[in-house]
Amino acid sequence: MVDKYFANLVLSITARLNDKAQDGLPYLYKQLLGTDYSTDGKWSTLTGAYTRVAADVVAMDSPLPLKKRDALAVAGGNIPKLGMELYLNENQMSEIDALLRMDKPNINAILRKVFGDTNRVIEGVFERMEGMFLQGFSTGVALADTDNVGTGIRVDYGYLDANKFGVKAKWEGNATTAKALDDIEKVKAKATADGNRIVKAYADPYFFSNIAENAQVRSQFAFNSGFVGTDVPILDDTQVSALMQRKFGFPVYKVDRAVLTEKNGVQTSHKYWQEGIIAFVCDEEIGSVVWTDLAEMNHPVAGVDYQTADEYILVSKYRDNRPALREYTASQARAIPVISNPDRIYTLDIKSVQA
Repeated sequence: MVDKYFANLVLSITARLNDKAQDGLPYLYKQLLGTDYSTDGKWSTLTGAYTRVAADVVAMDSPLPLKKRDALAVAGGNIPKLGMELYLNENQMSEIDALLRMDKPNINAILRKVFGDTNRVIEGVFERMEGMFLQGFSTGVALADTDNVGTGIRVDYGYLDANKFGVKAKWEGNATTAKALDDIEKVKAKATADGNRIVKAYADPYFFSNIAENAQVRSQFAFNSGFVGTDVPILDDTQVSALMQRKFGFPVYKVDRAVLTEKNGVQTSHKYWQEGIIAFVCDEEIGSVVWTDLAEMNHPVAGVDYQTADEYILVSKYRDNRPALREYTASQARAIPVISNPDRIYTLDIKSVQA
């Protein structure tokens, strides 16, 4: 049964997970990152203090003036290993055998029991990648504590301090005094001065709820829409994004995503996007999932069935009879989400005051 269905099932699971936007649970890292294979098992990103200056006008036969070379910095490290494992016990396998002995076996029920873990182990890698990306995208640093064994992972993308902004006054509780549009204009002005153009922004529900109540924002919305009166309504998400597009030339998208982790059998929900951060990007694609080969890809174990999902996730099925008969389904990957142009990303923390 594994030989007959395993390959096609892994393909169908991967296709469905990659298209999760249809069921309201998209993977932002898949929307904003490409893929990049690393031959040496390392990741790196190059940050440049780039400046765009005009060429000089010189007389014929005159030397060209020498310009200052931009400063470069490199961040990088080893690509970590991700993975998880599940198993069917003897009782569950006996239930499958009973279904197979029926006159008209319910093949769909059997497939769900045999291959249900395949979906979970592939999805588990996707979820971990999403959590790391959301944290790294919003803060510039992705932290992944180990849930069971090994050491934690810290990935510093090298966001520039000069591109991290606070607000003149905290937005929460200051709807009438905080100047939300002025705070955002300050970020746009910095990007423009750097020779960059912001094309999109991403923010969490905390940002959306506070900007929707802001008096300056509501006044701008009223002016744009020809609203007459003093009782300007609180904006919804669509109106906020439309106002940002009209005022600044780019939309803002809501990031409202939780990721479940499990440790010692206890599941915990995490929101990895740092609350109150809006991240501005100047590129449609801001980095890559950098991956490398697993040792087991090149040294397969006898008696194990293998399939690959999304190029870099190795899914395996095998049986063991110690201490009791079990059928294991595992996923492994050496991959990490990497933001490759950190100098073209700007952040605004609406919970942090900056003079």
